[in-house]
Amino acid sequence: MEYLDLYDENRCLTGEKILRSKDMDIPLDRYINIVIVFIENSKGEFLIQKTSKEKGSVFATTGGFVKSGSTNDETIVGEIKEELGIDIDINDLKLVHTIKHKNLFHDAYYTMKDIDIDKLKLQKEEVEYVKWMSTEEIESLIEKGEFRKGNIESFRYITNKMN
Repeated sequence: MEYLDLYDENRCLTGEKILRSKDMDIPLDRYINIVIVFIENSKGEFLIQKTSKEKGSVFATTGGFVKSGSTNDETIVGEIKEELGIDIDINDLKLVHTIKHKNLFHDAYYTMKDIDIDKLKLQKEEVEYVKWMSTEEIESLIEKGEFRKGNIESFRYITNKMN
């Protein structure tokens, strides 16, 4: 069983927790944390994964829920290691975008790094395969409804504001 900490509207810990599940009923005026990362190579392409069937079989970037007792920084470093097999230092990541939704805070990190995808150790339970994709290819996936909805706003923020 996995628990997530609950935060108030100012992102202060409340001391409350919720069991993570597909149909979580997060209490009114409470929030959870989610982190994602966009990894861009020197060609201007982004490392995008096709999630496993168990995870929805959609295209997305790497990320996950922040577990109880963990920080956002610890979680994003851990998700990169877990899903892709990459050891990355938190100092190589930059928090670039935070979205406050109805019941969650969604932090997007960014890094520029050339990675040989043939040497990645993918977590098969979560990731079917990875691919470097151009902004145009990702926009096409978005138009077709094949890109994780929760990643779209941060992707567009990064491509519009940072490049």
